[in-house]
Amino acid sequence: MTRLFLPLIAAALVAGCATAPQATSTAPVAAYRDTIELAGRISVNYQHNGNPESLSGKFDWVQAGQRVDVTLSSPLGQTMAKISVTPDAATLTQTDKQPRTAKDIDSLTRETLGWQLPVAGLRDWMQGYATAQDGSRYTASPANPTVTTRDGWRLRYVSWQDGTENSAHPQPKRIDAERSATPTSDELAIRIVIDPPA
Repeated sequence: MTRLFLPLIAAALVAGCATAPQATSTAPVAAYRDTIELAGRISVNYQHNGNPESLSGKFDWVQAGQRVDVTLSSPLGQTMAKISVTPDAATLTQTDKQPRTAKDIDSLTRETLGWQLPVAGLRDWMQGYATAQDGSRYTASPANPTVTTRDGWRLRYVSWQDGTENSAHPQPKRIDAERSATPTSDELAIRIVIDPPA
């Protein structure tokens, strides 16, 4: 995917339009759900063999209990990779290639795509939750939009779904996630923009 995907993708993902300032809600997001279906856009900036790389495209996310299925597509909608994650294993399938399986999705995506897709974190992040550095449960709100997670990701909830910022349970729209380089992984920045609910 690292070489097949890159020529087909745009260089950057454009954020939504600015809106007039409004009162900022302090209300937390809705209760966590084990079963969700989300779609949107993803933009990734990462290092590959010491060189900066970037990609953008679309994603579909289907979560049912402990299973997560993710489809990554080019900006034009061509399926580039399918990822299935269960508590026992992770499988990644690319176009015209044999499926690859590993114990965890982090190592599988890093080896196959050249960057790590943090599926375990995204299960929480896309619903406005995370595990903070001190191990406590973080709940996002427009008034409390940033956190550093226990595994070193810096999250920022940049915007909220139209009409929900001042509602009782605002829903995330754009999430920026960044992680500094470590001895076992390179610097990585991921931007997620979630489509409005159907």
